[in-house]
Amino acid sequence: MRQVDKNADHKEIKKAFRKLSRIHHPDKGGDQEKFKNISAAYEILSDPEKRKKYDKYGLDGVTDESPGHTHDDLFSMFFGGGGRGGARSGPRKGPSVNHPLKASLEDLYNGRTVKLAVTRKVIVGDAKDCDTCGGRGIRTELRQIGPGMMQQLQSKCPSCAGQGYKAETRNQRKVLEVLVEKGMKHGDKITFREMGDEIPNTEPGDINFVIQEKDHEIFKRKGADLLITKTLSLNQALTGFEWTLTHLDGRILHIKSRPGEIIQPETTSGQPFVKFIKDEGMPSRGNPFVKGNLYVLFRVEFPKNGELSANAIEVLKTTLPAPQMPLDMMDDEEHVEEVHLDVADVKSFGKGGAASSNREYDSDEEEGGGGPVQCQQS
Repeated sequence: MRQVDKNADHKEIKKAFRKLSRIHHPDKGGDQEKFKNISAAYEILSDPEKRKKYDKYGLDGVTDESPGHTHDDLFSMFFGGGGRGGARSGPRKGPSVNHPLKASLEDLYNGRTVKLAVTRKVIVGDAKDCDTCGGRGIRTELRQIGPGMMQQLQSKCPSCAGQGYKAETRNQRKVLEVLVEKGMKHGDKITFREMGDEIPNTEPGDINFVIQEKDHEIFKRKGADLLITKTLSLNQALTGFEWTLTHLDGRILHIKSRPGEIIQPETTSGQPFVKFIKDEGMPSRGNPFVKGNLYVLFRVEFPKNGELSANAIEVLKTTLPAPQMPLDMMDDEEHVEEVHLDVADVKSFGKGGAASSNREYDSDEEEGGGGPVQCQQS
């Protein structure tokens, strides 16, 4: 019989299905397995959405609609061979396996090669199609639900657990050299192609090592930039500072202020006071010679009460600008009252006064104390 063209419309597919059914129907002496294949293929090709997937992606596009070991036998009756050669003409690919790989910030700055052992399953000998399902992975059952009406039921093959084949496997241990590139970041993958478990008629999946960046006690990272926090005394903030910093590659950076430079507690807009050192951040992945910047967030620590002596206070008054604020005193000194400041919490702002006391009084009145008072006379 002449197979239909791969561009056949629904009418031609239906006509071919009827002819094949008359030939292969079990009631007419045909092969039951072939009839099941024809019915399963027609179910897909007669559905516009499923047919569209088949036209675009080939056999892989209809895997969910017609599960099994291989689908060539489903469509060979109509098209005289395998699939249409859609987006993927080769074998299907097995699932990938992801392994977390913890890496310090030093590893991601300098790069590192680690050896890791993985275990995967490899096939021993040749895989064989399951005798129960004929390699399709499904068991098909036809039920008559009415005169001339048949219902096709499909279930996973119990003999091969839906795989469609039976194969002996063994565990293979392999040591992989995993290269952590300079500039890699959290979530990046290091991929070893086709190193997953072997599955018959399927390309092995990939093994991915996923970078898990560990926190650093000094440096914070964002993209290619690094950030450190430096606390200065008021003396250092006003008169200058210098300190040494051990970088991620072991270099010692001697950091010092410029002459006359003053570090503010915060910027005029209320943001933290930050400066940076150009090109001392993280290297860029793929181009490690291009680096980010190293940011320094400053905090100024003021002296605590009692730490300044009377002599030190006098020196500060005579040295620092604007030692006193101008006073607007009234002529009548009897109306001038000297007060001092106490430590406060801004969250308490708006909660002062007798507001809470008044609420207590109101509560007492609501409980029955709001009526007029009567005096008993004897």
